[in-house]
Amino acid sequence: MRSTVVTRASALLLALAGVSLLFAPIELLARLAPGTPPSAAWIAQLLGAAWLGLAAMNWTTRFTMVGGIYGRAVVTANAMTYFASAMTLLHVVRAGASTMVIVLAVVALVMAATYGYLLFRGPFAADRAPVTG
Repeated sequence: MRSTVVTRASALLLALAGVSLLFAPIELLARLAPGTPPSAAWIAQLLGAAWLGLAAMNWTTRFTMVGGIYGRAVVTANAMTYFASAMTLLHVVRAGASTMVIVLAVVALVMAATYGYLLFRGPFAADRAPVTG
């Protein structure tokens, strides 16, 4: 696996989630956190805006090797975002959550582990291999 694939996947995932929260906050809050009042939609929109910002950062570095000392700011921002998201979602899952929240928790855990690897171990072996062709 190449780190550029991870960066692109993260950019697309965060962009999709960010746009969804920005333009359909009430609908998503009703599914993810039933009982949330519609007046709290601005909180979801702020989260969507933050995710769109992180997605834009990932997209601008999509051709750059990341991991270890390479692209440290991008890797750290993603690792912390996904780790905090995973821990929050796992807390919600423990209290009893919908299948959609469980899926989101698993995705956040996988991305947190991937970016944690990149942060502490460096780029994947495929990134360091010479490119031929």
